[in-house]
Amino acid sequence: MKSLIAFTKKEWMEQLRSGRLLLLLIIFTLFGIMNPAIAKLTPWIFELMADSLEESGMVVTTVTVDAMTSWTQFFKNIPMALIVFVLMESSIFTREYQSGTLVLALTKGLERYKVVLAKSFVLIVLWSAGYWLCFGITYGYNSYFWDNGIVQNLLFSVTCWWLFGLFVVMLMVLFSVMTDANTGVLLGTGGVTLAVYLITLLPKAAPFSPAKLMGSVALLTGAEEKGDYYKALPITVVLCVVGVMASIPIQNNRRL
Repeated sequence: MKSLIAFTKKEWMEQLRSGRLLLLLIIFTLFGIMNPAIAKLTPWIFELMADSLEESGMVVTTVTVDAMTSWTQFFKNIPMALIVFVLMESSIFTREYQSGTLVLALTKGLERYKVVLAKSFVLIVLWSAGYWLCFGITYGYNSYFWDNGIVQNLLFSVTCWWLFGLFVVMLMVLFSVMTDANTGVLLGTGGVTLAVYLITLLPKAAPFSPAKLMGSVALLTGAEEKGDYYKALPITVVLCVVGVMASIPIQNNRRL
């Protein structure tokens, strides 16, 4: 246990020293501010464009924004935040393969499975902290400017999207122990994410796909119900656990 804690601390120090931790916090903070800001500026933007739109034959009516506008923006922006997260953290394993620092740690008695657990823990905490920071900032501004009470199933819907992000993080871990370059991690993670998204295009299979959780914005307006996500939720949780568990034997048997 001491070696696991020590290696986890080493991971946190590396995140801090490299500046990735600070940069992630800044990015998620900006996304959190951007959601209500875009909603707040929407009427002003349409007002500026009114003359040119009228010349094109389009009539601009009064634009009304509320908390729903901002939360819709949240669900539009959070995929971009997830992509940035994956791009920044895709080398969390591979840079150690390339530098040889992991071999040094293993020769000092660190078990390989602890490497997987420590790095998975760090990625989970980073994604969770960034995601909920973004949510908290958006929620606070929405409460100040409007009323979050008009939004239905808010906590459930954002939890669904957080879990989908966790699924993507576990894909990163799995492909990180299977390849030596972060390009392979990105291709593998992106390929599987695309595959589960394509499954949602099949009506009978869609309720079981982890990508179903990406559509939880529909819960805000009542267009869908919580029950529509009850099949995808446990499957996604199981796949997250399987991803970590499968990574351990692969890491144990790979050549460094």
